[in-house]
Amino acid sequence: MSRSRSIDLHQSAVSGSLESEKDHRDRGKSWPGRDSWPGGASVWACSLSWSVWPRASICSQPRTSTTISFIRGPTNWARSCFIWAISSPGARRCKSFKDAKVVSRNGASIVDSMAKEIEMMMDLKVSAVRRIMDTAENTALSHQNDMADKMFSYYSAKEMLEPGDPVPPIPTPAPDMDKDIGEPLIYVQPKVVVLEPRPEFHNTPVNFSVSSVHVPVNVFDRAPDVIKAIQWSENLDQIFRDNYKNDPTLSWQFFGSSTGFMRQFPASKWRKDVPVDLYDCRLRSWYMEAATSPKDIVILMDGSGSMLGQRLDIAKHVVNTILDTLGTNDFVNIFTFDKEVSPVVGCFEETLIQANLGNIRELKEGIESFKPKSIANYTAALTKAFELLEDTKLSSRGAQCNQAIMIIGDGAPENNREVFELHNWRDPPYKPVRVFTYLIGKEVANWDDIRWMACENQGYYVHLSDTAEVREMVLNYIPVMARPLVLGRHDHPVIWSQVYADIEDTKLSDYLWDINQCEYQKADVLEYWQVHDRMLEPNEMHRRKYRRMKETWNQPVDSNVYQFMTTVSMPIYDRRENANITEEVLINEALWELQTRETRIANILGVAGTDVPINEIKKLLSPFTLGVNGYAFIVTNNGYVLFHPDFRPIFQGYILKPSYNSVDMIEVELLDDDRPARDFNPVLMTIRDSIINQSTGSKWMLVKNHFDEMKRVARIKRQYYWTAIKKTPFTLVISYPEQYGVSHMDIRADQEIHRISIKGTNLRSVFSGKRWKIHPDWLYCKHSNRTFKTPEIELLYFLERMSEPGWRWPGSRSAMPPEHAAAMFCDRQLMQALVFDARVTEGFSNTTSFNSKDDKGTSASSPIAVLMGLLPRNEFKQRFGVTVAFLATHSGLTRWHEFHSNAAEESGVGETFSQNNTRAIDEIWYKRAVDQHFVREESFVYSVPFDAGESNSEILVTASHAVFHNEGGKTAPAAVVGFQFQHSALYKLFHNITGNACAVDDKDCYILDNNGYVVISTRVHETGRFFGEVNGAIMKRLLEENVYKQVTVYDYQAVCFESKNDNNASSMLLSPIFHLLGVGKWLLHTALWYIVQLLQWAPGVSSHYADMYGDSNDTEPPPPEPHPEHHARNGNGHGKKDEDHWLRYLTLHRTRLKPCDMKRELYTLFKEKDNVVYNMTAHACERPFVVLPIPYSNLILLVIDQLCPRDGTVVLTVNPQPIDYHFSVNDSLACYKQAREFNRMRPHSCISRHANESGIKLCGKACSIYVNLGLLLLCHILSRWL
Repeated sequence: MSRSRSIDLHQSAVSGSLESEKDHRDRGKSWPGRDSWPGGASVWACSLSWSVWPRASICSQPRTSTTISFIRGPTNWARSCFIWAISSPGARRCKSFKDAKVVSRNGASIVDSMAKEIEMMMDLKVSAVRRIMDTAENTALSHQNDMADKMFSYYSAKEMLEPGDPVPPIPTPAPDMDKDIGEPLIYVQPKVVVLEPRPEFHNTPVNFSVSSVHVPVNVFDRAPDVIKAIQWSENLDQIFRDNYKNDPTLSWQFFGSSTGFMRQFPASKWRKDVPVDLYDCRLRSWYMEAATSPKDIVILMDGSGSMLGQRLDIAKHVVNTILDTLGTNDFVNIFTFDKEVSPVVGCFEETLIQANLGNIRELKEGIESFKPKSIANYTAALTKAFELLEDTKLSSRGAQCNQAIMIIGDGAPENNREVFELHNWRDPPYKPVRVFTYLIGKEVANWDDIRWMACENQGYYVHLSDTAEVREMVLNYIPVMARPLVLGRHDHPVIWSQVYADIEDTKLSDYLWDINQCEYQKADVLEYWQVHDRMLEPNEMHRRKYRRMKETWNQPVDSNVYQFMTTVSMPIYDRRENANITEEVLINEALWELQTRETRIANILGVAGTDVPINEIKKLLSPFTLGVNGYAFIVTNNGYVLFHPDFRPIFQGYILKPSYNSVDMIEVELLDDDRPARDFNPVLMTIRDSIINQSTGSKWMLVKNHFDEMKRVARIKRQYYWTAIKKTPFTLVISYPEQYGVSHMDIRADQEIHRISIKGTNLRSVFSGKRWKIHPDWLYCKHSNRTFKTPEIELLYFLERMSEPGWRWPGSRSAMPPEHAAAMFCDRQLMQALVFDARVTEGFSNTTSFNSKDDKGTSASSPIAVLMGLLPRNEFKQRFGVTVAFLATHSGLTRWHEFHSNAAEESGVGETFSQNNTRAIDEIWYKRAVDQHFVREESFVYSVPFDAGESNSEILVTASHAVFHNEGGKTAPAAVVGFQFQHSALYKLFHNITGNACAVDDKDCYILDNNGYVVISTRVHETGRFFGEVNGAIMKRLLEENVYKQVTVYDYQAVCFESKNDNNASSMLLSPIFHLLGVGKWLLHTALWYIVQLLQWAPGVSSHYADMYGDSNDTEPPPPEPHPEHHARNGNGHGKKDEDHWLRYLTLHRTRLKPCDMKRELYTLFKEKDNVVYNMTAHACERPFVVLPIPYSNLILLVIDQLCPRDGTVVLTVNPQPIDYHFSVNDSLACYKQAREFNRMRPHSCISRHANESGIKLCGKACSIYVNLGLLLLCHILSRWL
């Protein structure tokens, strides 16, 4: 007879007894399902669902019953206050929301109102920038004849001092002659300025009296044109101050000069926590897009054999700098040419690609691996470029505005006049394509033809002989392309930039990742000092790898590491039409002469702008009006999100992703349609087209919303509404759940603030005590000219003002331009709701006796009343582990009350809760509770932190329950109540209820939540882990039996890591340097090994590092089986094989960041209340488990027969996995996306030509020929001998 197991969790489980395994076998019973369990499992489940109540009070069903009648949770507001009764013994009665009403939410009206608020705010910023622009143009014109004062002193952002800072000594003796400028270096003592931190500038110390100047490292601030612009631009300080006075919500204001410096207001020191100052305002998107209209660019790079060594390095630097000057409204491609013309990225051959961060990165990687080959064919290259540009224009692709060809080479054999006549000179004098040429190398002779190409095609020519001058020379093309704008004079396009991270440079991400890898290697060395050979064991290596991968998965949505913003900017023109210029002129083949002449000019002076922080825009969106799980986001003309709740621009907590600001809206709005990755639903594509075209519309969609570190998922139906933000390239979209978002609560007229004030109610009294907070990111009331330490202090200030006679509600967050913004603003609807909620919950934090007979709000027959009568207050923590009870309302109010075992206990728990849980409807426990309401109204949501069992600290369980208000057939979420309690108390209850049933080796008991995470296990270290990683075989069965459903979520913002090393054997044969590197690597290995061995002789040092860097974390998922080679040892325990393995492991294998797509398989319980699987019995090893829902919760009970064979090879995980698109050898994700590019809306402004431009003859200086006398002498001698 086959072995059969049965587990009978009946009433004896409650008393702690369980029939023996032998008795079950003797009776020959099969393992029963729920119907065969005479109440025990249900009693257990009941006890777990009300985990803080005594079993006798709740589960009082007779033992003979096969089902249990549970004490159901209260269904109205008064009974929903049972948690309040526990946590707030002074709540004499629970007030209700009966005085509130439920009204329908009008999405179209909301999105229109929000869009107008944003438009008004943005108009204010545009007005400020327009005033800066106008003042700058007038000031520059009035100071055109001023002489440059090289001793002029200004507030340098890098060098200015604060009072008390040591003054750097004046250098003595006098500095030597500077070789570059031909005169002594100038020293000007730094100026002193008083700086004070201001919260509106993220606590950056600033000064509102003056502006400060940032000069890039590649710009000499005492050069005549630079210092002269610094001089006259100091007059902008007055307009900066006036702007800030008119609109105190202004962020940084600045003027970016075409000479390279940036003047910003208010004055502040430049940050010095980065290794190199890479910032140059001329390379920022707000500058580039304002200085030139959108452009299509083809870059041609000479691939002839002469482009080797330094020439190749300079040429690559030129290409990379050109790419850095492009933005998302530009299009580009790069071709190298020798005998043939080839794209640097093979899949981009016949097209121009959008210059977003991902594509630019792909092009840079392609040019990095380029190697010159043979003779360059300029004719074929130019023909290819012209044909591509013509095809792009005819097919309505690309920018459809400016077009240009950039040629990088060391000389052209001819000028290719016939090519230009055929493609570019058809409609004289207009030439549709500009040509910019960059001549590389010191000793070059064929400069005249390559210069002719630029001068005859409205371009610019530069000669480069050193990498240090590349940036300045490359940037010369921007003023040339700006000439049509300048000649137009009166047209100043208003440019709104894509979202970006303040002053950060994406190159810093690669640097930080390199530093991170170095830290990993350092940690490996230190760990080897501690554990020696154990470091090489497979489980240790696996644990280390898993821990580091988890760090890369850390992608916080809300982070203060970077300040994300958009910028509005305008070009500033030089209003002069003619100017005197001095330049070198070639008199004959060997003589150059300086000449001054008057010529026609059209110069751009720079760009004016002001930042608009993304967080400030979010405050205008009034999240309160959208409700829980509602959100708003903005989409640009390119389809990219300006912000979105799923916008995750950083990873590992502090590193910007390589293409962080190129996230398309369809990559974050995931439809629930089970399509494969990047096979986007046509309905979603249609909505996207309507949004980028700035139409107005609405639609509902079934979507997958992931949350909680992308480890949970909800499948819901959402409503979407969108409309344009006028005079900007942005479209506002709002969305909320259809199930509970279509209605919201509103107060009745008799509950308005001014009416209750008239009745004598003290508004501040309902906010008494310290156990309350409001949502820190919401805009309740704002005083433009005052700052407050906390949002709560600011609220109390305004409540006091509202109680004064004559109070009137300020009408709008932003006043219409041109001039005055309101000194104060209050969101009337939000404030009314907040005060109402505060009155309703007023008794929550009061303190009275627990068994007070005045507690009329709780029924005497309820288990709550029984507990209140039986137990003193301090026993709640001692017996049930309750640490804090809390409440959060839809208006953003959070209250809490901590429980202490005794009067002397510190209130640290409550303080910790208030620090981490102040965001009310945006908290995970709030959102999950509201969703759970529609699974079972009376239920609670229980959760523990992910991987909580790995922590050595006390685990807290969070339980939350949603309170809805019903009126007239409509329902709306009003609040969420909940409590936190110690996991150890829950585990103790678990053990007491099950007795010894789960304490033996042949049975495993688990409590899982609705997403498959372990809440309770007999092995505490499994708490918080995904069950599929604990027992993948059983999790797979739960999927097959429809207990859980697998939901695939795609992450289109992921980051992968590819090796930097080129291991191609042929490339190693081409250069002997690889052999030298091999020798160096061997030397490094040997040195590291002896260092480690030497430090082993110094136990004091080793123990010191062990204390600093020790790691006791050893609970990662199980590692692979050990390989036999790791057990081979010689006599002294350090075998040669292990030594080699150690050296290979320790060597840093560098990787580079790479944008990629990943997917997660997430899980959610089927929502069917009477799932047949819960009635199924266990039978031997065919079905070695029983699963039951725990009533009134989001939990299930799972009991497993451990004696049955377990397939340990099956592991299900929620960790991200790369998506395999089956790319060919030379393809990449960028290629895959390019082949499936989406529609976009071009910017409205395009100024690419002007009739007077042909009169401007400035196209770059000619090249001096440097004669190598030694080489000539050698040639002369050889010619004599030969």
